[in-house]
Amino acid sequence: MSVEIKANLLNLDREGLEQFFLNRGDKAFRSAQVMKWIYGQGVIDFADMTNLSKSLRAGLQDSATIGLPEVVADQLSDDGSRKWLLRFDDGNCIETVFIPEAERGTLCVSSQVGCMLNCSFCSTAQQGFNRNLTTGEIIAQVWVAAHALGSRADSNRVISNVVMMGMGEPLLNYDNVVRAMRIMQDDYGFGLSRRRITLSTAGIIPAIRQLREDCDVSLAVSLHAPNDALRDELVPLNRKYPIAELLAACKDYVGEGRRRVTFEYVMLAGVNDSDDHARELIRCLEDVPAKVNLIPFNPFPNTCYKRSLPSRVDRFFDLLNRAGVVTITRKTRGDDIDAACGQLAGRFHDRTRRRSRRMEEHQGIQT
Repeated sequence: MSVEIKANLLNLDREGLEQFFLNRGDKAFRSAQVMKWIYGQGVIDFADMTNLSKSLRAGLQDSATIGLPEVVADQLSDDGSRKWLLRFDDGNCIETVFIPEAERGTLCVSSQVGCMLNCSFCSTAQQGFNRNLTTGEIIAQVWVAAHALGSRADSNRVISNVVMMGMGEPLLNYDNVVRAMRIMQDDYGFGLSRRRITLSTAGIIPAIRQLREDCDVSLAVSLHAPNDALRDELVPLNRKYPIAELLAACKDYVGEGRRRVTFEYVMLAGVNDSDDHARELIRCLEDVPAKVNLIPFNPFPNTCYKRSLPSRVDRFFDLLNRAGVVTITRKTRGDDIDAACGQLAGRFHDRTRRRSRRMEEHQGIQT
């Protein structure tokens, strides 16, 4: 005897939810009512959705679910950052981080279990890859954090910004990520402005071009090197999508006007942090509406990289700033709970065997 699989309503944006109700023989406007309960009020029990008829509530109990992950761990950093380890039904775990600041609260959301890319300076990449997250698993991270922080769409919002900058490459999970970002923007969802949602990518050029048409959010690009030879080593995806082509796609993405692309640049001692690298980066970004985030490297076990000295970061900053490149140095947050940039790891089965190969290589070096 087959068991009917219930529809997880978190997987559906407003259009999908409207279709769900139409397929049930209901009115499309039910989608707005249900979204207001889930995202505006934080209600996940259909029985408590009191403006729905009793028969509709009973029908939803039988045919649908609002599937949330299990909170395995909830860690608070000395600086106020907070990290959740979330377990999904298949046993895989991912991490989500909230970073409070004076004028904003930013939630860093994961898009994959692990990461398909192999950036050499990133702890997440060294853990390998298992699968893409569903739309529901992505938006559930926002729901869990908002619930824990007391932040709802109809109240003074604690989460003011979302960055798709957690575990994974968002543009390699395109459809689910775009659908989740639409829910984040929806007035009946989390009601965030498109400028308050940032997608960070290593540079999947065709998807960058499509994103502008489908869900025009702020764009951040993990650059980390001013030339192809070095970026090939740090971000192997560059061999497929080199810098010149990537920058052209970025210019097209923002178009004319005051918008800028944020370029992330992790500072690696003796690797990409020299004066020559800074001058090369200035030339590289000369015609691009750019803002550069200089990111102190956050170490992880068995890495060959070291963090650039503060004096070197300051010098790099000064060179860019004097050349007219808008530049900020990102303050490391949450590193005492391994929640800083590049440190997210989660717990999952690595289908790529990348993690085990790394361990074998490290053990070989030690012996």
